[in-house]
Amino acid sequence: MAKQKYYVVWVGNTPGIYTKWPECQSQVAQFKDAKFKSYDSQAEAEQAYRDGWKQHWGKKKPEGKALSGTYQSNKSPSPKSKASIEAIDYNSISVDVGTRGNPGPIEYRGVDTQTGEVIFAQGPIPKGTNNLGEFLAIVHSLAYLKKEGSTKTVYSDSRTALKWVREKRVATTLERDESTKEVWSLVDRALHWLETNQYDNQVRKWETKEWGEIKADYGRK
Repeated sequence: MAKQKYYVVWVGNTPGIYTKWPECQSQVAQFKDAKFKSYDSQAEAEQAYRDGWKQHWGKKKPEGKALSGTYQSNKSPSPKSKASIEAIDYNSISVDVGTRGNPGPIEYRGVDTQTGEVIFAQGPIPKGTNNLGEFLAIVHSLAYLKKEGSTKTVYSDSRTALKWVREKRVATTLERDESTKEVWSLVDRALHWLETNQYDNQVRKWETKEWGEIKADYGRK
């Protein structure tokens, strides 16, 4: 039996506390900059509602599965994504790479997951691979967030790049030569940053099948 959830809507069509996701969704789905979040108990939800959104919205619970965000979509999620959407941390940076061949020229960017606003962009780099671009984008995000003093989550849709970041090493067949000099210089710098810096940010997989294309997507499928 599914555990009861309580949905607090601070800013929406009709602010209040709701016990069913479709009821909450109807209050926020087409409301610009709606503020809402889910809780596991009625008492917790009531207290959060009294406190106001500034004390709670965009802040993760320890298990990191509270629904919290500004609802952007005008489309109703599929039954599968209704359940999984609660796992998305909208207070985050999403990254993606754009390529023209693999290997080939690459570029990457990081955007605000909530708004799609571009935070940084790099490239085009003459020659690289999709996974190297994703790796560079993740490390770029971590360096940027550390400089900003932020513990925001970073999302990437590349399992390979996420693994490379965790292991602090890349496993690629791209040769080091004059044509790949620029990308390898950036990769070496990124690896050095990982070796010499610590960070508290979560680096998570963007679940494309359930959530749709990552916000930073270049649309070059």
